[in-house]
Amino acid sequence: MTEIFGFLMSDVSRLMRRRFDERARKSGATGPQWRTLKILERHEGLNQGQIAELLEVEPITCCRMIDRLEEAGLVERRRDPADRRAWRIYLTDKARPMLAELHDIAGAMLEAALHGLDAQQRDALIASLNVVRSNMTLSHETKEAANG
Repeated sequence: MTEIFGFLMSDVSRLMRRRFDERARKSGATGPQWRTLKILERHEGLNQGQIAELLEVEPITCCRMIDRLEEAGLVERRRDPADRRAWRIYLTDKARPMLAELHDIAGAMLEAALHGLDAQQRDALIASLNVVRSNMTLSHETKEAANG
């Protein structure tokens, strides 16, 4: 069960990212750019380090990505009022229509991925994945607390 579950989760995640990236490229965004914009949509005003942590990439990689998004006019850097050395990242008005288009792409892709599952099965899948995520989050936080 352990090997099958882990492999299946990884494989589904990889395939979903690949399919989304293929579709998103047509709109002019890469997968990592989409994920960055989505993080900012949920948590505007993060600094680059916080974004890098959420993306699970190195800070320099995140910095380059934000540079490209800024050049495209999709994000802007604003000085952090609490730390003049730091910058906070915000979406621009230009990013909002692109996010709406990417939401549509994601919705269509998700619908295709869940084809053949009825509403009850979809709800059960989401509920199960939320339990797994919660278990993994609690497990990680407990280990961190124990290790100080």
